[in-house]
Amino acid sequence: QVQLVESGGGLVQAGGSLRLSCAASGRPISTYVMGWFRQAPGKERDFVTSISWSGSNTNYADSVKGRFTISRDEAKNTVYLQMNSLKPEDTAVYYCAAGSRYSWRGDEYDYWGQGTQVTVSS
Repeated sequence: QVQLVESGGGLVQAGGSLRLSCAASGRPISTYVMGWFRQAPGKERDFVTSISWSGSNTNYADSVKGRFTISRDEAKNTVYLQMNSLKPEDTAVYYCAAGSRYSWRGDEYDYWGQGTQVTVSS
């Protein structure tokens, strides 16, 4: 079993950048597919991005392609989400997740962090 803790959220102006971190403990992240999801107030949880076990494959939601980048650092057992050119519509709670299938579906992920708030002001 793996435990996930997100950090790095905050308030940023439109056009700015943030880097989210997801620190894992209990098991190495190399044994999992890792993903980021987000949930805005009153909306469903949405897929943002995922990265395969080896890190050689990544997948992004259309809404974040070209602006967000997922990466993993096996030595630090941490996954990152670099978010550039942020927009007000990116405002949400961002969740890190770990699973055994390379998927955009939230129900394919078994472990979740507590989330970190990202707020983008216009």
